[in-house]
Amino acid sequence: MQLDPSDDQLMMIDMFARFLDTESSIVRVRAAIPAGGFDAALWRGLGKQGALAIRVPEEAGGLGLGIFDAALLMEEAGRTLASGPLAEAIVAARLLAQLDPQNANGLRDAVASGESVLTIALHDVATQPEQLVAGGAVAEAVIARDGDAIVLVRPGANQAERTLASTPIARLSLTGGERTLLGEGAAAIACYCAAVEEWKLLIAAALAGLSREAIRIASEYACERIQFDRPIGSYQGVSHPLADAIVEVDAGRLMLWRAIRAVADHDADAGERVSIAGWWAGQAAEKAVVRGLHTFGGYGLTLEYDIHLFNLRSRSLLLVLGDPELLLEEAARRRYGGEHADLPDAGEMAVEFGLGEEADALAAETRAFFEQTLTPELRAKAHYSYAGHDPGVHRKLAEAGLLFPDWPKRIGGREVGTYAVKASHKVWEDFDWTTHGHGTANIIGLMIDRYGSEQCKADILSKIIAGEIICALGYSEPGSGSDVFAAKTRATQQGDGSWRIDGQKMFTSGAEHSDYVIMLARTDPDAPKHKGVSMFMVPLKAEGVTIQEVKTFQDERTNITYYDGVRVPDAYRLGEVNGGLKVMSLALEIEQGMTFGPYQERMVHAAERLCHKAQRQGKPAIEDPAVQRRLTRAWANAMASKGLHNRILWVTAEGKQNLAYGPAVKMFSSEAYRADSFDLLSLTAPESLAFASKDAAYINQCYRHSQVATVYGGTSEVQRSQVAEKQLGLPRTR
Repeated sequence: MQLDPSDDQLMMIDMFARFLDTESSIVRVRAAIPAGGFDAALWRGLGKQGALAIRVPEEAGGLGLGIFDAALLMEEAGRTLASGPLAEAIVAARLLAQLDPQNANGLRDAVASGESVLTIALHDVATQPEQLVAGGAVAEAVIARDGDAIVLVRPGANQAERTLASTPIARLSLTGGERTLLGEGAAAIACYCAAVEEWKLLIAAALAGLSREAIRIASEYACERIQFDRPIGSYQGVSHPLADAIVEVDAGRLMLWRAIRAVADHDADAGERVSIAGWWAGQAAEKAVVRGLHTFGGYGLTLEYDIHLFNLRSRSLLLVLGDPELLLEEAARRRYGGEHADLPDAGEMAVEFGLGEEADALAAETRAFFEQTLTPELRAKAHYSYAGHDPGVHRKLAEAGLLFPDWPKRIGGREVGTYAVKASHKVWEDFDWTTHGHGTANIIGLMIDRYGSEQCKADILSKIIAGEIICALGYSEPGSGSDVFAAKTRATQQGDGSWRIDGQKMFTSGAEHSDYVIMLARTDPDAPKHKGVSMFMVPLKAEGVTIQEVKTFQDERTNITYYDGVRVPDAYRLGEVNGGLKVMSLALEIEQGMTFGPYQERMVHAAERLCHKAQRQGKPAIEDPAVQRRLTRAWANAMASKGLHNRILWVTAEGKQNLAYGPAVKMFSSEAYRADSFDLLSLTAPESLAFASKDAAYINQCYRHSQVATVYGGTSEVQRSQVAEKQLGLPRTR
């Protein structure tokens, strides 16, 4: 996996960023508004920088770079609100070079240098002879489709139109003026259609850059504006919407990059990915600019503050194509109706989403293990919760080296990489085999290895490694919720050095299967709550331990555990006395990147199968455009979760800076999982109410399971606060 642009691309980004910071400063953007939203000097400067011919082949005098390079440029153009139809000009220049290789129209040099503006009409003139054209107010020529022909139209005098964002959009009649035939037939039409698809990608990139800048401006203001003696960014009502916005924008950027990769690789789903990327960028931008504007309160309505420029421009970029929801419908037709999409040649693509050979090999080994080991009886036992844990299979996984393959060799692991572990876990999910016992054992084992005594390692870690035992987490208490450091369970040191544990833990899932619980207990009642707690390994079969079952409507058992004078040797303490925070931080580091994306994907596939069987108005429900649209929306959310999870995998594996990317994916995926499980339960009703089919039962299960997903591993509110603080630089929330 590689989620960084190449060194050459980073240099290119830096060049364009520095140029646009000067030549498309907010002062220049404002100055261009009275002139119709076009900056002729900026345009000529873009020509000199090679921006206008970035996608023109080298043999035609251009730079010959790929779509990804152009998308990186468009991010900077969006960030700086570049005054001109840059995306349209880029795709039109490439299309002209393809259809007029001899330069019979003599436009090539003037267009590349920025002396003339060439743009593209996005709708067929045969059905829309008059249409709003981006850049039409300043264009010397427009490339348009007219039925089976592609024509170059010189419209003559352009009538500027007053528009929402004061951009050089004009309403042009493309049946008149000077018209030149550029090509006709299937090949020419395919080139034009591919240009429109590329335009969608470039506009999505511009929206990503614009959205990020709008959020940055709002966050900066939220740190400066004082209300009730505090920066307004310290209030969750301000910081949390901004956190939501940046996560959705980042997800869209990753989805865009994945779409370009799909186009470059000629993937079968590339067409739908392009449409989804364009649609998502529009939705994310809407939330970003609205929440950014809201941060400024009444001041956001005034022309004095720049945020309104981002709000208006975000709408004009994509809406020139029409209702953005039509992109979602288009993606649905491509996904479920087999609609063909003519796609451009993407050129080179630096970003790579594959997990690599090591990952493929470990996934194949894991798959072979499950296929050989899981008998029909074991498959019937499979369950997403601890109820699906089987000690025999657990031991066999350990014997095969598949339980903790990423652990150091010195403690029995194979030291495989992060990507390989991810690929292996995907196989567990494919077989519906629970990861609950493995997940907690993985976290606790690594904590013991780091902070445990030699006796603790000999008594407990060795058995975890061998797959002989699993453990449970004892963090939450009835009165503390997500604030685990408010623990009241006491650990009191005895005269012989051992500890006496008294108290109660809530949600000790898996305790009925476990031999030990890792417990956060208060060891200094007079110290601040974060400094007065310690971590212990407490045997659950010891005298004084009571496990009480708690049933949930999720079809998942959890437990209350009571501790009455339970004696624990000091050797089972992890870390320093009152040093529980430090030990706990390792657990949070290991656990980061929790995602519900796999559940989302499987849920959509289950709904698809049900919709193939269900009938609507005498036809399979899957043929209903409304059904297709809702399924595609849920699929887009699943792909967004996957992209965000890929990012945390990548930064972890490559040692990159981590700006709360783990909390970001956990928060987004859990919220999307909950929303989509509600929607798909309704979409597949009434069948989804029954357990008659495996798919209906799964959607039913997801509906119940998802309602606590936003609490697992810390509530969404906690995750949003981390994103706001670490990624947006906002104050600690209250």
